[in-house]
Amino acid sequence: MKKLSVALLASALVMAACAAPAATSAPAATSTTGPATAASTVPALTPTAPAAQLTAATAAATTAVTTAVTTAVTTAATVAPPTAQAAATNGQTGPVDPTRYTFTQVAQGFTSPLLVTNAGDGSGRLFVVEQGGLIRIVQNGAVLPRPFIDLTSVAVESGAERGLLGLAFDPHYAQSGQFYVYYTDANGDIHLARYHVSAKDPNQADAGSAQNLLTIAHHTYPNHDGGNLVFGPDGYLYVSVGDGGSQGDPNGNGQNLGVLLAKILRLDVSGGGNYSIPPSNPFVGQSAARPEIWVYGVRNPWRATFDRATGDFWIGDVGQDTYEEIDFQPAGDKGGEDYGWNYMEGLHAYQGQPPAGLSLTAPVAEYSHQEGGCAVTGGYVYRGPSLPELDGVYFFGDYCSGLTWTLVKTGDQWQRTKFVSSGFSISSFGQDEAGELYVCDYGRGTIYRLARAS
Repeated sequence: MKKLSVALLASALVMAACAAPAATSAPAATSTTGPATAASTVPALTPTAPAAQLTAATAAATTAVTTAVTTAVTTAATVAPPTAQAAATNGQTGPVDPTRYTFTQVAQGFTSPLLVTNAGDGSGRLFVVEQGGLIRIVQNGAVLPRPFIDLTSVAVESGAERGLLGLAFDPHYAQSGQFYVYYTDANGDIHLARYHVSAKDPNQADAGSAQNLLTIAHHTYPNHDGGNLVFGPDGYLYVSVGDGGSQGDPNGNGQNLGVLLAKILRLDVSGGGNYSIPPSNPFVGQSAARPEIWVYGVRNPWRATFDRATGDFWIGDVGQDTYEEIDFQPAGDKGGEDYGWNYMEGLHAYQGQPPAGLSLTAPVAEYSHQEGGCAVTGGYVYRGPSLPELDGVYFFGDYCSGLTWTLVKTGDQWQRTKFVSSGFSISSFGQDEAGELYVCDYGRGTIYRLARAS
């Protein structure tokens, strides 16, 4: 995550390692990429501990940027748009009227919730990840008193962005009983691990079934851990890893194909043992590149999801000082994109000169901190049955301001529209088995569902 306010930073040392001078939150401006249809005021923020979400710029009270931002990208490099394939919108081509919708409370009483998801097993349960190491179950509208699993002994919340950060259920969970978690240990290093549900109780996981599949060293700086896990329609596990922390990517991980930091990985975990490399990964056979890499040049991708209807891939990537971005891969994409960090922040030059011939893939949407907020939370394309007019609309938000937006493609243009000013500390969106949309309020410890306003 990034700054919440100067006062919060002073009291909780919020995101100190990735500080950069930036203006404090201001009233949101009209969208620069689509007409605004909602009130643009930014809700007041309560001083709660930040989520283990990505940090970008923290606040003016923190350390200054040490490297000047370049004002233009060298003409020797190209910034390419995403592959030209429209996201399916099923007729939704104009702004969504936010006055028709609201977020209704589903469950409360969580501590620092970072994710709400489902197991895809027909049970209708929701699973809520708490940063401190618990995974809780919501069943028939009630939070079960006993957690699904307690990982507090291994997932160590030693900083604002560390702890238990990600969860994904095997696509055949009903048969395999396997699920995957992403967490940081006491040293800050990242772990991808596989667990199994208890043979006796579907609401209990076997904590002794742990199998560590991957460890990534990440103890130099305490931020930008990433943490998103999601299975693609190809059956492979996509793992989002942050750039290693501090500000401006001082170790150059974003453009270094020899490391796993600042990447989204694509792994085959179907064998039951350790992971293997999908042969179609874009850097297989390149001696200087890690074959696990699917895309690179990301700063701290916080929540990346697949459209369950089309297979399109959406990535929310947190910016540094000024801009937040949404990246997009159409279904069938071959991977290998360079999303530009740290040459670029959103659509804007950040640092250094890209080498001649390097092709950078531009985001499909961005917003500035002056518009409102400071840390993007990637969302989902809505595919639920209760609001059919929203079918195909992508929703995302900002952790700091609670603002939400919709994104649709009309012809060749992406249209971003202000949606609801929620007032939440949006640490994650989520979907249930039916495709209904949920949101986690990190500060209040509450889960909400998108619904029609009465």
